Amino acid sequence: MTRPWEADPSAVMARRLGKSPVELGNTDKVSGCPDVWELDNGDIAVIGRDLTSSYEPRLPDGVKIAGDERLVVLPRNVLVAAKPDIPDA
Repeated sequence: MTRPWEADPSAVMARRLGKSPVELGNTDKVSGCPDVWELDNGDIAVIGRDLTSSYEPRLPDGVKIAGDERLVVLPRNVLVAAKPDIPDA
């Protein structure tokens, strides 16, 4: 079965959307850095905590997580800081 969209594993990180984890105070520079990046093909990469197993049993109707997908949670301030860099269309 072919899905309407597939991630391109050859795409590279082109630019950070928003502020760095250091600027936002979301990292100890050792254990991880929640972040949002635009890839060179226009797709978005999100670095956050994998909470798939925590959320999977209580997903809203119509929400599915494929075997090769993960539900990732990141601090609110990361997305708020990225908002000005995300185009409207």
